Amino acid sequence: MGNNRNFSALDVCHAILKKHVKKGDLCIDATAGRGFDTAFLCELTGSEGTVHSFDIQQDAIDSTAALLNERGLSHIARLHLDSHSNMDSYAEDGTVSCITFNFGWLPGGDHSVNTRKETSIEAVEKGLRLLSDGGLMSLVIYYGRDTGFEERDALLEYIRTIDHREFTVIVTDFVNRPNCPPIPVFIWKGAPDISLF
Repeated sequence: MGNNRNFSALDVCHAILKKHVKKGDLCIDATAGRGFDTAFLCELTGSEGTVHSFDIQQDAIDSTAALLNERGLSHIARLHLDSHSNMDSYAEDGTVSCITFNFGWLPGGDHSVNTRKETSIEAVEKGLRLLSDGGLMSLVIYYGRDTGFEERDALLEYIRTIDHREFTVIVTDFVNRPNCPPIPVFIWKGAPDISLF
């Protein structure tokens, strides 16, 4: 039996994103971090697609650019040193197939620099308007130590208020893992395709 500790929230998200994102799609990585989601989305959309990637830290943008260059994906991505709460300046309502968020802090970075509930909720709200019919938003909520609990609670409270007539919201949880395991959340505009599961 494999070690289930190696099965991460990112694995859950990528498995579902892989079945959803198609060649030529417009996607957004709302939290570039070290660039792994941006690169993954670029691989899925291919040269026909576009991926907008946001971060407020230059270190994150530089890391993402280096990873994309290494993998030959730079021509697909548009990197923005900007808050994800401004994503609506870069795409039109109803045009985005997929939006990913990883809330928390930059991996390997300063934990005191982390996403904040005010701009995070604003970004999710704007992202919902950007999604195309059948579009998917994934959120991974990282929290722990002395950061992230307030944002976690605010996000989980907010997503309960999303209109059920327009969106399907599914929250998953590693309920038997210690030490504040991340919480993956999926939001579909409409109902999800059952073949995704």
